[in-house]
Amino acid sequence: MVANPQFQYMSPQEYLEWEKTQELRYEYIDGEVFLRTGKTKIHNRICFNLYIELDRLLVDKEWEIYACEVKLKITSKSYHYPDVTVTCDERDKQAIDMIRHPCLIVEVLSPSTEAFDRGKKFTRYRQSSTLKEYVLIASDEIAVECFRRNDEGLWVLRTYGEGDTLNLESVGISIPVEKLYRRVRFDVGEKN
Repeated sequence: MVANPQFQYMSPQEYLEWEKTQELRYEYIDGEVFLRTGKTKIHNRICFNLYIELDRLLVDKEWEIYACEVKLKITSKSYHYPDVTVTCDERDKQAIDMIRHPCLIVEVLSPSTEAFDRGKKFTRYRQSSTLKEYVLIASDEIAVECFRRNDEGLWVLRTYGEGDTLNLESVGISIPVEKLYRRVRFDVGEKN
């Protein structure tokens, strides 16, 4: 995430109007605007694999699945573009431009966004009363973390690795971790 040096502060309404005119996607937190940085091929492949699995497993259900380009509003001072978001809330089905009531949010980690995704972003996401699970997927190794809100409202971490099956209780499905990393090669560097 890179703060946009053009603006020292924007109101939420100014951000929403300004962002409509931008070619790139920007996230907004407490008046600051952050450019969504570029994604790698691995990042994109993991998002794609997850999206396909969710779509395949939820095809007969009322869930709506969105990837990367759909804005999420958690508070009036917080707008994000999660890698994958799932909602089954009727209010979201009626909305045109953003999601407000997610049950599942997934972020694929990268070195430039990992601290933000684990910290400030997760702090914001936890403010959603409808969010049941927050999943972080590593893009440099086979590792998945699922934070799940329990009956007492506490967030409990469950980790998954190679050979495990990711259980997504929020949507009632399970996905083998290997399917998230299908066609991902960590041993290949970028060639010019």
